[in-house]
Amino acid sequence: MPQSLVVHPVDHCVVECLMSLKGNVVVLETTRGRLDGCLIDVKPDHVVLEERHKKFIVRICEIVWIMPD
Repeated sequence: MPQSLVVHPVDHCVVECLMSLKGNVVVLETTRGRLDGCLIDVKPDHVVLEERHKKFIVRICEIVWIMPD
């Protein structure tokens, strides 16, 4: 039986928006809940958010909305 492969295309507009917010405090609403903290890194498929000295890696495809704080 062939295995299926899930592909999440890169949304360049969202990546560009996130890149412009790098180094700033943001609020991310994800499919698992809300995170707020400093956006410290942006890659094509994920972001790194630092909240209370803890780093969170969030897949961009799981982000529902973004708001600068």
